[in-house]
Amino acid sequence: MRTPEPTGFSLKRLLFTPGMLCRAVLPLLFSLGAAQADPQKVWAAGAYSFSDELGGFRITGASGIGTKDDPLVITEELNSATPVTLTVRAVKPIEAFGKAGDVANGVMYMRIDLLNNSALPWVEFQFELQEILDQPSVFGDGLSFDQRNKAPDNIVSSNFADFDRQFEPYDRLLFKSGKVDPLKTATFEFLITDYTPRWTFFLVQDPRIPTG
Repeated sequence: MRTPEPTGFSLKRLLFTPGMLCRAVLPLLFSLGAAQADPQKVWAAGAYSFSDELGGFRITGASGIGTKDDPLVITEELNSATPVTLTVRAVKPIEAFGKAGDVANGVMYMRIDLLNNSALPWVEFQFELQEILDQPSVFGDGLSFDQRNKAPDNIVSSNFADFDRQFEPYDRLLFKSGKVDPLKTATFEFLITDYTPRWTFFLVQDPRIPTG
């Protein structure tokens, strides 16, 4: 005589019921597809890595070692006219004033190439350095836009004629007297110095739009 099948939990029934199988497998397939479609978040150049992990923009390239002749060049797309934050990490040993590219030496000549992928023109553009996310950088942390140089000649932009630097309690660099139209690219060059180098710091990028 055949033994009746228990009315409770049946592993066989769970595994071979078509509806249950679909509900179990489809989410896994979707998650795998999303992982494969997820764009690269971290780019390495010189002794540093650069990440768009905090969202709002996309890094499309990184190169260079951070010297005046071979600056760190970061290429990005900004999809809106709101502030975004670039995460910078040392990926090689930290050694203040060591050889660029071999160590994170706290002297970083940088060029940021930004595509305005928003629907609005940018009439100013501000960068802000932070050692701790969302907290102003102060003099004691050693991080700045070359604060010790009172007359820098290495702060330039393809689209803006003038700039202002603000120190204490912030480290900010504002480019002005220009414009970046939608779907156009602007280049910004500057020197970041950190006399007490840390493993991680942040660069806030803030496009300004017309107010009137």
